[in-house]
Amino acid sequence: MKYLLFFLFFAFNNVSAQKNNMMIRLSEIEVDSNYLKEYNAILQAESRASVQLEAGVISIYPMYQKENPTQIRILEIYANREAYEAHLKTPHFQEYKTTTLKMVKSLKLVDMESIDPQTMVELFRKMQK
Repeated sequence: MKYLLFFLFFAFNNVSAQKNNMMIRLSEIEVDSNYLKEYNAILQAESRASVQLEAGVISIYPMYQKENPTQIRILEIYANREAYEAHLKTPHFQEYKTTTLKMVKSLKLVDMESIDPQTMVELFRKMQK
C-alpha cells in the first residue's frame, strides 16, 4: 500500500504542471449481483495493474456503495487524454473489458473538472505520513 501511495504522490507531482490537461472521470457501474465477487476481483487486478504499470494513470480507484454493493464507482484520473487513450489499449484493460462485459448491467462515464488540483497533491502528501 505504501508503494502505491508513494507512486501516486510522485506521479501526481509529475503531472501537476499539466493539470489543465488532466482527464478526470467517474465511472458509474451497476454489476449483476450474480457476478459481483468475480467482477470485483477482476476490477481490483485491473486497477492495480493500471496504476503500477502506466505512468499516465494517476488514479483508478474503485469503490462501491455500502448499502448497495452492486453499485460501483471508479475515480479515474489520467495525466491527459493521450494517457487515457493509451490505457484503453493495454492488455490488462482489454482483459477487464472483455471478461466483465456480461457482468455489467449499466455503465455511465461522467467527465469531471477539478476545482482545486493543488489539494490532490496535499492529499497524497498526507497519505505518506
